[in-house]
Amino acid sequence: MTELQNRCLDTFPEWLRTLATDAAELAEILARPTAPESARRYVTGGLNYLFKSLDLIPDGIEDLGFLDDAFVLRVAADLAIQESPAIREEAPVLARLAGDAKLVAELLGKDYARLESYVKGLTKGAARGRSVDDILENDEVRQGFLTEVAGWASSYATPTFTRDEKNLVKLQSFLSAKLPN
Repeated sequence: MTELQNRCLDTFPEWLRTLATDAAELAEILARPTAPESARRYVTGGLNYLFKSLDLIPDGIEDLGFLDDAFVLRVAADLAIQESPAIREEAPVLARLAGDAKLVAELLGKDYARLESYVKGLTKGAARGRSVDDILENDEVRQGFLTEVAGWASSYATPTFTRDEKNLVKLQSFLSAKLPN
C-alpha cells in the first residue's frame, strides 16, 4: 500500500464522522449576510449538493456513499477561500476544509480539475426545487434550507468505512465516471 493510500484510509473515516458537523458549520456561514456573496455561493452549492446526492438512487458503492459529499464540501470551501481570501479569518471551518482539499487533489490527480469544475457548476444548480440563487436571495427559502441542513445534520449516522485500498480504487473509478468531461 502506498503512503497516499494509507493517508486516505486513515483520513476518510474522520471526514465521514465529521460530515454533519462540517455541513452545520458551513450553514452558519450562509446564515451570515456579512460573508462575501461569492463565498456564500460556493458554500450553498456544496450544501445543496448534499440534498441532490441524498435524492439520487443509491450509488451502490458500499462504504463510500457519503465520501463524494465530503469531497464536494472541501472543494467548495477551497473555492470560497480562493474567491474571498479574507473569509478565512471569519470562518475557520472554510480554512480547515480547504486544507483538506489538497488530499482530494492528490488522490484524484488529473480528475481533480474535473471535480473542481463540477463544484463550480453547482453554484448554478438546484436541488429539491431550490436553486443557489433562490437560497441566497430569498430569506424564507434560505431559512427553510438552513432548517433542512440542521435536520439532516442531527439525523446523520456515520457510515462504516472499511480500511481497504480497493475502496479507494472504487471511489476513484466512481468519480471518474460520474464527473463531466
